[in-house]
Amino acid sequence: MQENLAQHRALEQAAGFLKTAKSVLFITGAGISAESGLPTYRGLGGMYNNRLTEDGIPIETALAGVTLQRSPEVTWKYLVKLEERCRGAAFNPAHRVIANIERRWPRVWVLTQNIDGFHRDAGSKNVIEIHGNIHRVLCASCGFRQDVRDFSGIAIPPLCRRCGHKMRPDVVLFGEMLPPAAVTTLIAQMEQGFDLYFSIGTTSVFPYIRRPLEDAKSRGRFTVEINPEETEASSLVDVRISSGAVNALMRIWDLVTEA
Repeated sequence: MQENLAQHRALEQAAGFLKTAKSVLFITGAGISAESGLPTYRGLGGMYNNRLTEDGIPIETALAGVTLQRSPEVTWKYLVKLEERCRGAAFNPAHRVIANIERRWPRVWVLTQNIDGFHRDAGSKNVIEIHGNIHRVLCASCGFRQDVRDFSGIAIPPLCRRCGHKMRPDVVLFGEMLPPAAVTTLIAQMEQGFDLYFSIGTTSVFPYIRRPLEDAKSRGRFTVEINPEETEASSLVDVRISSGAVNALMRIWDLVTEA
């Protein structure tokens, strides 16, 4: 009973912060999509936790930028498997709550590590996909981007219909730099700052994911973490909700919108 009461108080605090906020940043990781059926593994599908791939190499090697350059067939083989996992799932009520908040609050942004595209599918428009989107391919030669919802129906590797060059997934592979446009947008939004910061379903191990919370702390802004487990961000936040994303965000939404 004591734990349930503490959890209820944390939810009420988070809802209270949200009611008065004019600007909100949601930082999301693999945990928010886990409830859509995607296993958590740095947002990459959970296919090979602590195991080698069938090619006898770590998944980090198979999905590395250098492997894509040297042996594109190897990287694409596992990208197809990854896209298939995402194809069989869809956004959940947690993604939908965030999209609803964006529609009703003056300024709301999402910084996501996930490459599944669920935030946009749910209706969010201000989304920084810092690791890219598995449902897009990119021509490294001319910059042409194309949406591809099903990798099983395309040539591997696909060829650009504009210039004929080999295309690559529009995601950040291991060992690669973050996309400049996404970084620029993140910096611009961080310079403005937010009234409220949510960290949801992420371990916050990457500095660029943890830094917004550190910035919020220095600015004296409110912060909330939603995660069943303690993380790198737990010591930084004002309110910690030990729960899955769907349950917590739906309860917060109910508290905010109740008459």
